[in-house]
Amino acid sequence: MAAIRPFRSLRPTVETAARVAALPYDVYSFSEAKTEVLREPLSFLRIDRAETLLPEGTDPYCPAVYETARDEIARFCREGVLITEEKPCYYLYELTGMGHTQTGIVALSSVDDYLDGTIRRHENTREEKELDRIRHVDVTNMQTGPIFLAYRGKKDLEEITEEIRREKPLYDFVSSDGVRHRVFRVDGEEQTARITAGFAGVERTYIADGHHRAASAVKVSLMRRKEHPDYTGEEEFNWFLSVIFPEEELRIFPYNRVVTDLGSQNEETLLNGIQKHYFLVGEKPAEEMRGKPDEPGDGRNPADKGDFCLLLGDTWYTFRLRPEYVSRNPVKILDVETLQDYVLAPLLGIRDSRRDRRIRYVGGIYGTEELVRQVNGGAAAAFSMYPTSMEELLAVADEGLLMPPKSTWFEPKLRSGLFIHRL
Repeated sequence: MAAIRPFRSLRPTVETAARVAALPYDVYSFSEAKTEVLREPLSFLRIDRAETLLPEGTDPYCPAVYETARDEIARFCREGVLITEEKPCYYLYELTGMGHTQTGIVALSSVDDYLDGTIRRHENTREEKELDRIRHVDVTNMQTGPIFLAYRGKKDLEEITEEIRREKPLYDFVSSDGVRHRVFRVDGEEQTARITAGFAGVERTYIADGHHRAASAVKVSLMRRKEHPDYTGEEEFNWFLSVIFPEEELRIFPYNRVVTDLGSQNEETLLNGIQKHYFLVGEKPAEEMRGKPDEPGDGRNPADKGDFCLLLGDTWYTFRLRPEYVSRNPVKILDVETLQDYVLAPLLGIRDSRRDRRIRYVGGIYGTEELVRQVNGGAAAAFSMYPTSMEELLAVADEGLLMPPKSTWFEPKLRSGLFIHRL
């Protein structure tokens, strides 16, 4: 069963929270992060992407980057931007955007739950990205970005959540992308005990987003355990920062693909090759849809599972997987996996979609106009995907299997800097 506990968060003041809060470090390019830091001097990217504060050309993985992050946290504390909670608390974190609301509980999750599989994952991690966050956590001695977890909803936790949401929030602000963020502090003994007991009845939690942050937090914990062989399990390094949402409240957007070149194919041979496994069910000029809102089944967005839309030149093609290729395997049934197995690998020669530089990934939140922009800018093709469902994610994780990279894009995204866990 899931073990969680409250913690003494290092957090922004009420006055600075909206300015400090930043999107996760890995959704920004360097130039985007640099621009944001120049725009907002209190942005948490000064800590999560400290290379933006150093001379141009600095290796983003050199020791000075992590030391700068540590020093920026200390400065924020000295100047009163960040304060330490007086006693251990849980928090409720509510995000509302694009007509959708989701509410999670901010808590520490157990490293041992990750190690024994109580916390399930669905993606592989990349070593260089893990090493970056390991160094960041180790040098700052803090976990600065929460791991986004999901659980199958429970009535008792739903009731306590609704009760807390009727109280006055600690933070209430709207970020620049139009998402409203409300945070409620939970420090009463009765409510705290109910939340802890409620999760003691949750069989599993699932990493929705933040696989690298989770793996890095766990590896730092194992390092600290080795340094302290008499550890009891109660030390802060045995726990990691998380926000845990009921899975039915979460919304997944597609993760689209852009290919820079067709390899040995041309447009005609690619289309013919695809039709070995897919029906061609639609064909529309890209110009016909310019400026129109994205909608499922509009010729550039798939209508159903098993479909994908392909932009080649100035034409959108819609394909549907032939029934004989529909699998019962929870990974093989994913649309991103069938695209990989039947199109990307055999036709375009992209066999390692995690490392091949010929493929780029575009979150569905950016719409198909971004795919058009990239193809007009020189890319060879773009694939508009049907979104992976939460049911598919949970099924893969329950089987102990892993999805292909970039299978899910969650919105709205958690902000970093609102909660920090000091080790």
